[in-house]
Amino acid sequence: MAKPKILVTNDDGVEAPGLRKLIEFMRKLGNVYVVASDRIMSGTGHAITVRTPLRVRELHKEAGYEEYVCDGTPVDCAKLGIEVVIGHKPDLLVSGINHGSNASINVIYSGTMAAVLEGCIDDVPSIGFSLLDYSFKAEFNHCEPYVQKIAGNVLEHGLPTGICLNVNIPAVDGEEIKGIKVCRQAKARWVGKFDARRDPAKRDYYWLTGHFENKDEGEDTDQHALENNFVSVVPVHTDLTAHHAISELNNWKLNG
Repeated sequence: MAKPKILVTNDDGVEAPGLRKLIEFMRKLGNVYVVASDRIMSGTGHAITVRTPLRVRELHKEAGYEEYVCDGTPVDCAKLGIEVVIGHKPDLLVSGINHGSNASINVIYSGTMAAVLEGCIDDVPSIGFSLLDYSFKAEFNHCEPYVQKIAGNVLEHGLPTGICLNVNIPAVDGEEIKGIKVCRQAKARWVGKFDARRDPAKRDYYWLTGHFENKDEGEDTDQHALENNFVSVVPVHTDLTAHHAISELNNWKLNG
């Protein structure tokens, strides 16, 4: 049987250690095609490049492995990987391993998960992997059994149409991880503030700061799972419709 074709991308750039580890893990499962940005793209969300041309450059090619660098966003990388590099839908798209959490509301801002959602839009089984360690020197080895198990199951069973997975892994010794929990996204948010400064030319500028606020006390959330040393798996879908609100809005006097 032909090996599955796996597209790998991220939002931390082509040289990120997390991407290197994910490539290593995926090469044990199939033929790997890497398309990653030439720079860090954290927090770009679902941005796409529409006003400038996109360029893709081959870095390495051998039997069962191809690697390319792109000057676009993670979503651009996913699109180009599917439509140009591979030329058709791969069997699996994986993004990461992200340096830092993409649990809870982080999924909205995440370039890592934007690439995953783009794969999902194209009906490609897609998974985002993140480690709760923002350090460039983060240790990823303990992630392997969980990445392999989840990716292997998706390759074997597929995913429901319109569904992708957001996987977050605690930054603890592998022996401390208690297992995997399928859970929901915690209702939490970033409380943003701006640090106002002035440059030597006396022009104002601002640095975004703030803190993470989680008031969701549910024990079925990704945040609760991670705080208790479980790998969290949240099924995510692309339909942003608030279906429960449709009947309420239909009671408004919108016509006449």
